[in-house]
Amino acid sequence: MTTTAQTTTAQTTPAQTDTVSYTDDGSSLTFTVGDQDIATYTYRPTDDQYESPRPFFHPLTTLEGDDVTIARPWDHVWHKGLSWALPNVGEHNFWGGATYTRETGYSNLDNNGAMNHEAFTSIEVVGIEGAGAGITATETLLWTAQPAESQPSQQGQAGAPLIREQRRFAIQLLPTGNAWALLFETTMDNVSGAEIGIGSPTTEGRDNAGYGGLFWRGPRSFTGGQFRSDKGTGADEFMGTRSPWIAFTGQHDVTCRKSSILFVEDQANPGASNQWFARSSMFACLGSAPFFSEVVPLKEGQPLTYRYAVVIADGALEEQKAAALADAAKGALDAWA
Repeated sequence: MTTTAQTTTAQTTPAQTDTVSYTDDGSSLTFTVGDQDIATYTYRPTDDQYESPRPFFHPLTTLEGDDVTIARPWDHVWHKGLSWALPNVGEHNFWGGATYTRETGYSNLDNNGAMNHEAFTSIEVVGIEGAGAGITATETLLWTAQPAESQPSQQGQAGAPLIREQRRFAIQLLPTGNAWALLFETTMDNVSGAEIGIGSPTTEGRDNAGYGGLFWRGPRSFTGGQFRSDKGTGADEFMGTRSPWIAFTGQHDVTCRKSSILFVEDQANPGASNQWFARSSMFACLGSAPFFSEVVPLKEGQPLTYRYAVVIADGALEEQKAAALADAAKGALDAWA
């Protein structure tokens, strides 16, 4: 059964005067502005266990209709558009693919867990003062260890519950630029019975490979694009840097237009400003990386919460436009709290 809801926009530019709506087909939510689909959130994926099944956003599209994500690229089939993905969660992998450890390097360890959608506790049409109109979804998930295929009914660690997550996200139009924002919040609560250390390949000894967090994979044509933050512009030298926000601009095949994605981190996040995982030359990717250089303990009864705004914008981001969008996204994130 498909459900639909919508709201009219507020305080937006003339290009953003259409309604915001969503549909639910039982496995994914699709969000639309006017007649343009701008985001699909797959909450019941059908991925192989090796890819660490988890909800993900793909495609994400500009208001002019250009896709800014890819999913299951041949080089890393576990990259899924935009998703919350963590490679080193204690002994478990919620990123997908091989796991990097000091003892084994990259190895297939039969430890690929899953982030299982339980329910949407609410999906609300909201009008947030000063930041435009949008839709907020609230979701519960249970993270489980990889089950033992030879012993599917085995109790204990195989298939065991590890983390209960409360997740919220919003699709919201911004009052500046031809852009919209995806607001994202996750609260992870340890239910495993033991402390879990969340790290990365870098905390396991691989230099400058601190990926893990809210991670975006861009189109092939974005390879070689440009990063921008409050520190200036560049490419791969932005790997591991810290800043309240960071943007990436790439160019599309076919339309030859440029578009941009901009991450804003809530400065109330643990460790903020955290490092960014930023790559341009091999392929375009960008992600928050709060576990880049240090293992963060997730203790029972002490949940961890992280919040971000991700802006999808038509066109390149020059210095003033980038700063204005970052400010608008920060305002939307603050108001959304």
